Amino acid sequence: MFFKTVDFSRYSSIRIGPVAEVAVLEEGDTIPADRFLVGGANNLLISPTPPPLMMLGKDFDYCRIEGKILEIGAATPTGKILSFARKHDLAGFEFVAKLPGTLGGMLAMNAGVKEYEIFNILESVRIGDEWFPAETIGHGYRFARLPGIATAARFPLRKGYDEPLRQELLQLRNKQPKEPSAGSAFKNPPNDYAGRLIEAVGLKGYRLGDMAWSEVHANFLINRGGGTYEEAIGLIELAKKRVDEAFGIHLEEEIKIVSNRVTE
Repeated sequence: MFFKTVDFSRYSSIRIGPVAEVAVLEEGDTIPADRFLVGGANNLLISPTPPPLMMLGKDFDYCRIEGKILEIGAATPTGKILSFARKHDLAGFEFVAKLPGTLGGMLAMNAGVKEYEIFNILESVRIGDEWFPAETIGHGYRFARLPGIATAARFPLRKGYDEPLRQELLQLRNKQPKEPSAGSAFKNPPNDYAGRLIEAVGLKGYRLGDMAWSEVHANFLINRGGGTYEEAIGLIELAKKRVDEAFGIHLEEEIKIVSNRVTE
């Protein structure tokens, strides 16, 4: 394990966060119990006073075929996974096109696009030195109850990479805002859409300082240049309050808020 300095106002996808010392773990290192795993910081909102942080290093960035199994390290970027699948004519990974982050982040939140989710194609996850079958891990829409920090995952090999499917799913992502964001701010409530609810209470395009609810997709919290953690939290709380008052619906964050007081 070694430490490196990370400026989260440049590293995180929403371009908010402090400069912090982050522990980088490699194969054989003991994973600290008192540190928060940031991964690619693509769905995180990190406060100016975060808890101790860590990330997985290059030892966990790989794709390799072993017999009829594809094993992928948890630090592997989604772009690399897609390129590997295309090169080896592997089906099932088309939905990761332009999905930001790493495999570890995808596993932690069962990431996906529409009905395509990572757990649908997953065989097992490595936690420490043990492999856990996917069916033993509780999961659902945008969550997974991993029994620890995932360092790798295995997938059954399926031939037949589908480029038309990749293009179809990519069109959905092209409708999202281009400004820095952490992806969808809230999970869609049952039988409804968080973006529709936020728009219905008059917050689409609403701005607080340099943070705003996007005009393109109301469930995206965007940074217009110099947005702060406090402004982002203000907009999140305002949306939750207005939607609850108007519809009696409690919006649940999909974005992960990381501070020394609250980590969720």
